[in-house]
Amino acid sequence: MGSSKLSKHCLQKLAEYLDQGPAAHGWVEDQVWTAGRVATLIGRKFHVSCSVSGATRLMHRLGFSPQMPVRRVAERDEQTVEAWKEATGTEVKEHGRPAEDGFASRTKQGARAGRPMDGPGVGAASPRW
Repeated sequence: MGSSKLSKHCLQKLAEYLDQGPAAHGWVEDQVWTAGRVATLIGRKFHVSCSVSGATRLMHRLGFSPQMPVRRVAERDEQTVEAWKEATGTEVKEHGRPAEDGFASRTKQGARAGRPMDGPGVGAASPRW
């Protein structure tokens, strides 16, 4: 949908609706305007079909940016998650390995040596390293 399908008045109303927040229009899970939600809102309020990419362009034009909603499991125990982060976070930081020889991973250097050279398909295509 191009923005030409909405009049200046409708664009002003859309900006007002976006300022009200998603909960005012039925999305109570989080307070995030996604492009999909805005496309749905445009369809509901103005009876105009709008693609997600069209909604993104309209949002940018009105000074908004689409966001990704935070998805969490309903049964998530926040206290347990925080305790785990504290217990394992320092462990992960302590056991990190510094980069050697300018490489962050040894995978690139060892990939060539670890390949069988007499298997099927050898010579069919030259490797790109």
